[in-house]
Amino acid sequence: MKSVPLSFDALCDAVRNFPDDGLTASRQAALEQLRDVGMPSIGEEDWKYTNIATAIDIANDWLQGGATHLGASDTSNPIESIDADWIVIDNGQLSEDTIAIDGVEIARLSQSRRDIAPTGRLGGLNVALLRDGLHVSIGPDVALTKPLGLLIIDGASDKPSASQIRVDITTAANSQASIIEYHTSAGSAGHFANAVVNLAVGDGARVDYVRIQDRDRKHTQTSHFAVNVGRDARFRHCAFDFGGSLIRNDVAIDIVHPGSRSEFSGLYLAGGGQHIDNHTRVDHRSGPAESRQEYRGILTGTARGVWNGKAIVHEGADGTDAEQANHNLLLSGKAEIDAKPELEIYTDDVKCSHGTTVGQLDEAALFYLRSRGLSRHEAKQLLTRAFAQAIVSLSPLESLYEFLSDRIASRLDELMQEAD
Repeated sequence: MKSVPLSFDALCDAVRNFPDDGLTASRQAALEQLRDVGMPSIGEEDWKYTNIATAIDIANDWLQGGATHLGASDTSNPIESIDADWIVIDNGQLSEDTIAIDGVEIARLSQSRRDIAPTGRLGGLNVALLRDGLHVSIGPDVALTKPLGLLIIDGASDKPSASQIRVDITTAANSQASIIEYHTSAGSAGHFANAVVNLAVGDGARVDYVRIQDRDRKHTQTSHFAVNVGRDARFRHCAFDFGGSLIRNDVAIDIVHPGSRSEFSGLYLAGGGQHIDNHTRVDHRSGPAESRQEYRGILTGTARGVWNGKAIVHEGADGTDAEQANHNLLLSGKAEIDAKPELEIYTDDVKCSHGTTVGQLDEAALFYLRSRGLSRHEAKQLLTRAFAQAIVSLSPLESLYEFLSDRIASRLDELMQEAD
């Protein structure tokens, strides 16, 4: 459905101005796809709760202003305390600094000649305007000694801007890797970031993945994370959303072979007029295999959250074991959550469950804590932190526990002030 207007002439001009490199053919193919399918709108079932018109307005302003690619941003590095091998993507462009990791190949997509296919509903826009991208390949039986970090950083200081991020990661058979994906931004002007990450988890491989989104409150981001899980593989993913004005996250997990286990969870904290949308989909195409997902949200002010969790058990995927859960705390009368758990089952021998809850803080628990000498504000802080900490405990990287706990406590303090 093409009801969201995009300045297609300006988009074509921007694509023509890109250098002739390994992405040229892919950009042109993506441009034609985008011409055919257009941009998502609230008329589509999967987008009915999330209107990205603001993001398109920012993109149009940027395109019509010449689609200038920004240099290095002025945003400070927030992750210096996290020990990882960091790759920096600054305003959609890869840092000139390269890192070397034993058993890992890191290549720029602009220097390859392979076709880059769009992934996700906004994949056409992503590839058409892709300045550069990254392909990371972890070899068979390689076990990384510390996490691989992706620092995605943007600055929009004086005029609206947009950036496209594309990272393809392949982990070969029996490899082991931990990956951190961190998004941040700064600046008074509007910014729209559109990120696509594709991950292939090889047979018998183990991958732990943490995504942290902590953008400026004025900025917009859409992301699509596609995962293919191999035979007897283990994949654990945990996502945290703190910032942004409008945030849309799509997670698509494809379980093609038996014996695998996928665990994915998330926490979203929103206040003011923030809008955070998490759409998850896990396709069980073969069994036996397991998937577990749990998302939690804390919202106040006029914030709006969306969680749509879908598990599809295809014909022949006998022995599937799938669980999904979503729990939400609303700290104000104007905060809103749209929660939609979905199960589609096309075979008989399965074990599946889903559920969602929406509520406020338990008055009996608040009374008990106050009877022990805590003020009402302190009691609310304690209960909300305990609610959020349940997701931190599911995070697969223990080295991030302290960092995440501190950031959650800081953000919750801000939300509690709004609620009071």
